[in-house]
Amino acid sequence: MTTKRPVSTTPEEWKTRLADVPVSKDDLNALVANYLFTEGFRDAAENFSREAGITPAIDLPSIESRQVIRRAVHSGEVEKATELVNELDPEILDTNPTLHFHLLQLHLIELIRQSRIPEALLFAQTELAPRGEEHPQFLKELERTMALLAFEMPAFPSSAASAVVPAPPPSGKKAKEEVQMPSSISSLLDQSQRLKTAAELNAAILTSQSHNKEPKLPGLMKMLGWGEGLLSEKGAEYPRWKFHEMLRERKEERERGGDPEEMVI
Repeated sequence: MTTKRPVSTTPEEWKTRLADVPVSKDDLNALVANYLFTEGFRDAAENFSREAGITPAIDLPSIESRQVIRRAVHSGEVEKATELVNELDPEILDTNPTLHFHLLQLHLIELIRQSRIPEALLFAQTELAPRGEEHPQFLKELERTMALLAFEMPAFPSSAASAVVPAPPPSGKKAKEEVQMPSSISSLLDQSQRLKTAAELNAAILTSQSHNKEPKLPGLMKMLGWGEGLLSEKGAEYPRWKFHEMLRERKEERERGGDPEEMVI
């Protein structure tokens, strides 16, 4: 029985094959523009559309509104973001109970982060508890959020939080007896929690405006990864794109609190 040799392709052969695939420049421009408009990068979208001669598929004022709302969530200004969303379209939160809960949950997290404990307890009792009774699926997340009260708040870098007054670090015997906050709870304080909520809110706004809630480019990237996975399973040797490393580096950069208008394509 003969062993089947794996398919091998040199970088030069791979480039030649890629060059033989017909790809319209207009399609590529439309793909990039779709990403910029959907993700709310107004300045980049406006400049790119002008240079590429593309008519914007989404009106620029709506992009500006989404950008302001997203920046508010990124900086922990949840009340401001909620007010702006309601001014834009009150039905967005009224018709999305899960999104509304996540916004309220993030506001509770921000109150606890700032050591505004009496306000946090009252807010949880008046705003979140009733929603937990109405939607039992929210109770687990509410309990996880309230568990933050059992631990000392860590010190936050200035770039990771806005208007945050960190609790003073414990010292002496108390520091030795301090219980470490589990990662399942401390993750609520990560910038990624704000980014996740902001992305969910951005998608809901796009849907309310009859636009696709997700850009096409990430979907194509996933298809590329899937195709590379199939080639690897068959033992094929080919030049690999390092998109995952690029995306991971970009994600880490955004989680460090970078300006949402700064981007990498």
